[in-house]
Amino acid sequence: MRNARLALIPLVLTLASCGGGGGSADHSGGSVVTQPTPPAPQLRGQPIGGATLVPVVVSAGSTVNTLDPAALKTLVDAGTTLGSAVTGTPTCAITTYTLKYHTIDATGADTPANTAIFVPSGSDAACQGGRPVLLYAHGTSVQKSTDMANLASTEPRLIAAMFAAQGYIVVAPNYVGYAGSTAGYHPYLDAQQQSADMIDALRAARSVFSSINVGASSRLMVTGYSQGGFVALATQRAMQTQYPSEFAVTAAAPLSGPYALMQFGDTIFNGAPTTGSAGFLPMLITAGQRAGANLYSSTSDIYEPKYASGIDTLLPGTQSLGELVAAGKLPNDVLFAADSLPQTAGYASAFGADHLIKTAYRDAYLADLKANPCNASSAAPLACAPAQSLRKWLLKNDLRTYTPTVPLFLCGGDEDPLVPYANTTSTAAYFRAQNATGLQLTVLNVDTLAAGPSLTSRTEFAAAKEALRALTKQQTGSAAAADQAVKDAYHAGLVAPFCLREARAFLDSAPSR
Repeated sequence: MRNARLALIPLVLTLASCGGGGGSADHSGGSVVTQPTPPAPQLRGQPIGGATLVPVVVSAGSTVNTLDPAALKTLVDAGTTLGSAVTGTPTCAITTYTLKYHTIDATGADTPANTAIFVPSGSDAACQGGRPVLLYAHGTSVQKSTDMANLASTEPRLIAAMFAAQGYIVVAPNYVGYAGSTAGYHPYLDAQQQSADMIDALRAARSVFSSINVGASSRLMVTGYSQGGFVALATQRAMQTQYPSEFAVTAAAPLSGPYALMQFGDTIFNGAPTTGSAGFLPMLITAGQRAGANLYSSTSDIYEPKYASGIDTLLPGTQSLGELVAAGKLPNDVLFAADSLPQTAGYASAFGADHLIKTAYRDAYLADLKANPCNASSAAPLACAPAQSLRKWLLKNDLRTYTPTVPLFLCGGDEDPLVPYANTTSTAAYFRAQNATGLQLTVLNVDTLAAGPSLTSRTEFAAAKEALRALTKQQTGSAAAADQAVKDAYHAGLVAPFCLREARAFLDSAPSR
């Protein structure tokens, strides 16, 4: 049994929430009704200073400005799950830059943020000439120091090896609220703000490409994992519906994201909380409150007294989830009271005495869910009118409001305890139900061995799960501990590298527009 469930959750986590990617959406399930886009603040997308070179530590006391393929392979094999066996052997050297830029906060006010830029180089043809640009959205982190330019961290290193080392120019924003930001919060899964943040990072990066000797082709890809999967889809939506003359996306690959936010939230409150809910619901609620959604008059309206004070400034912060649990600032992933109903079989650990959400608040949510149900059909899942404030925020940020016009790749694993695979299947079903001419949609469940495409990745994924299970059982002698190890690693450690590898293959093969 785990002593601290939240402490074992990797940093690449997700919940999801998106603010409408542009204009007002017709939630009847029809096409998006786009209102005139208000003028962007004058500073949006402008760099603040120039791009700054970020040296990479390769050994104690030794740094390099450009990381050669062999050194990158060593770093990836030493610090990334499955290493270059999944990413492939690096072809290009990588130079990392960081760039501060102007974007907007949840209220539309000017605020700074930072992005990493990974630049490939080398003698191989894949590393020279006009290279495709990949805009990458990272997963959830509770550490406000998160910096995608830091190759000592797992996710930046994985993305550098997976994409930049294979010839992509990677633009990877940190988001508002993280390194380079002066904001005291993160607009978590606020689709409108987060897509704006991504777009502004790309604008700023493009403006400095010439100064750092970057030659970009016309190919533009958008991808991201977990929270980043949600952000990637929100960004593609915004580019398509708000800025079609500015951005011509070649293809997009949102991965393991909570795109169907209304369904996701309803499932949690209806008795099946996902792993990490007690850590990430506060981030979601704080983001909505900061955006003017009026989710509470006081934090005590939602949270138990033990946790209400200061919870709106807790995440992201300087402590890990495990440290917050140990300090008594968050419960150990217990969301609801032990006697709060309903409870779905298999989710007993999310119910207990030391819980986060007040039963009265949950009851009010469930009463609105009963009175105003959503997700009645695949074609019109948002044909509903919730009255409860959090459900209204979830509805606003659900991404099932449009039909993508670019090749789209969705990937995940159907046993995901953090971001249920239902987010992928429901979103794919919505897109297909719109009967849009020319829909180019590919969906991959890496956790199935059925005949079909990507069998090598699916077979290797199954082998990786079993290897981890066998190793843990050998070390502990416990089959239960072995199963728990797979569950803990599933979302970030196991699914992520295989979905990213298949996303790269999809993006590589996408025809230019």
